[in-house]
Amino acid sequence: MTDVRIALTFDAEHPDLPPGEVVAEEILTILDREAVPATFFVQGRWASAYPEIARRIAAAGHLIGNHSHAHAPLTRFTEEGILADIAEAESEIIGATGIDPRPWFRCPFGEGADDDVVLGAIAAAGYRHAGWDVDVFDWQAGRIASSLETDVVAAVLERGGDTVVLLHSWPAATAGALPGIIRALREAGAAFVRLDAFADVPVGAGEAAG
Repeated sequence: MTDVRIALTFDAEHPDLPPGEVVAEEILTILDREAVPATFFVQGRWASAYPEIARRIAAAGHLIGNHSHAHAPLTRFTEEGILADIAEAESEIIGATGIDPRPWFRCPFGEGADDDVVLGAIAAAGYRHAGWDVDVFDWQAGRIASSLETDVVAAVLERGGDTVVLLHSWPAATAGALPGIIRALREAGAAFVRLDAFADVPVGAGEAAG
């Protein structure tokens, strides 16, 4: 896997899940310790709920994208509603981090990534949708760190090229699996980069593992 680059991306969302902030802090600590740059798609409500963690993401130099404000499927919105939701999230993210998340946007649940109205609104707001190549469903109940690590590493190695991995900032299993994922992929010769290192970013959902 020489010269292969891996972009670890984390959707930071769900301020109604109290353990989530503890896991997010742990993920940031691991990334800092391992000197791994990452990308965080931040929900506006999450940024307003956890501004200190949002600021820590920015201070560490991770790339920040917009993950909507309400974290609702954008296909349920009118174009005006999509624009309003994106703008509200953008305001909260900038307020918490001082970072403009444009042009990086990820649709909640990936819904709307192939919808002309959604994509048109995203573009009108100054964004492009950023999808992923590998999804291991780390958010599912019952996921454990050991199997999550195995699934991520196997999917990335099977793909064998530059890869965007979808993870989330709140599952405990994700934090537990992260050190092993980093170690195994580094041993395989991969390098970790922010999403903006890629000239071509996937727009839709890619492979699923797990």
